[in-house]
Amino acid sequence: MPAAAKCMGRKPIRITMRRMIIHRTTMVTTVLTKTTIIMTSIAIMTTITAIPMLMTASKAPARPRRRAVARTRAIKQAAAQPIGGHDAMKESEAAALYRLMTWLSPSFPVGAFSYSSGIEWAVEAGDWLAAMLAQGPGFCDGVFLAHAHRAASSRDDAGLREIAELAAAFAPSRERHLETSAQGRAFIDIARAAWNCDGLDQMVSCCDGATVYPIAVGVVSAAHTIPLASTMQAFLHALTSNWISAGARLIPLGQTDSQRVLALLEPVVVSTAKRALKASLDHLGGATFRADLASMRHETQYTRLFRS
Repeated sequence: MPAAAKCMGRKPIRITMRRMIIHRTTMVTTVLTKTTIIMTSIAIMTTITAIPMLMTASKAPARPRRRAVARTRAIKQAAAQPIGGHDAMKESEAAALYRLMTWLSPSFPVGAFSYSSGIEWAVEAGDWLAAMLAQGPGFCDGVFLAHAHRAASSRDDAGLREIAELAAAFAPSRERHLETSAQGRAFIDIARAAWNCDGLDQMVSCCDGATVYPIAVGVVSAAHTIPLASTMQAFLHALTSNWISAGARLIPLGQTDSQRVLALLEPVVVSTAKRALKASLDHLGGATFRADLASMRHETQYTRLFRS
């Protein structure tokens, strides 16, 4: 083969090789460029995804503060609510109960311990007490208390005076009149000295004369705006407790037995209070004739521990 032909044959080969190299270089460059773009896109996406995470991470320390604020707010709201929720006693109710427990406790010096309402002659503590409570002086005193409380609360001076006069005249014997009037007078005097309040003096003056015990309790409780239902329950409980105390000193009746009698009389106290709250003055009356006779005979009894 001539030399010229050989030279002409090699030149295309060199051109072809050069083109292949350029093509491969271009492909590699393209691939590298695409790879760079993809990597850049991945980096951008990673950065975009990481930014909220970094922002969230940077706000993490604020959570304890929000929790602390929420906890403080909850504590303040709890402190503003009454302790015990719906079962809690209102402040006014607690104060009223405190006064009733003080006024009608044995330590309140009205001299209740020195009276037995005729029990000393009978010395019978069972059905005797239940009858006196439901059908005798317990029910009648409850009715007088209720009407006196309502009249005093409504500032019905004339009505209060009539109720006080009727209650004073309702005692069946001289000793029963002494018992209820002496305790009523002592109750008023002590309440004025230690538990006075606006309007009490005017209410007492409306009674215009002897203020018997249930009238005194009703007037003082009304002056202190103590609910009638609570006053009624406390009054009848105190009356029953004093009768049992007298029986305990006479029979003799032990302390445990005394509490048993008081527990047995609980439903009688509750039912008598309900009846007395609904009764009118026309419902006044009793059927405990033996108790009235016992009180009358006690006046001439030779040996006595009690004044009635």
